[in-house]
Amino acid sequence: MTFSSKAEYGVRLMVELGRQEGERPTSLKAIAEAEDLPLSYLEHVVASLKKAGLVESSRGAHGGYRLARPPGEIAMDEVVLALEGSIAPMECFTAAPPGKVACSHEGEESSACSTRLLWMRVQTGIVRALQGTTLAELVEFSRCGEQPLIGEGVTSLPVVQAGS
Repeated sequence: MTFSSKAEYGVRLMVELGRQEGERPTSLKAIAEAEDLPLSYLEHVVASLKKAGLVESSRGAHGGYRLARPPGEIAMDEVVLALEGSIAPMECFTAAPPGKVACSHEGEESSACSTRLLWMRVQTGIVRALQGTTLAELVEFSRCGEQPLIGEGVTSLPVVQAGS
């Protein structure tokens, strides 16, 4: 599963705002420069985050953006959902009630979908990982630069190339 650049840039924007917590609002220009991101694209990204209630804005000479809540209260599933709209590992998955994704096959087709269980587990794993990660953790990680453990004794996952 690949998330869009909107999700990547949005998470990076949120981490940068988390680093500035407690200080005055941060301009998008400062965030774009700090993260080497295109300012015009960040304007679209921050609009989605603001609409979702994750960031607040203020106008004026010292205006800018700040987090709407403390970083420890912001789970990454909220951020990704605000930016991506849904978390679906396959095109046949469609948005359902908030926080849920269901296979779009209906009736008899649903029970005949031989891969449905796999993709539901993949989607559930991704959502759990996002729900279990707070913005505060990402901010702390960005400050110390240490690599957290993915699982017991595992610090990275293998990259599998198509056809391997």
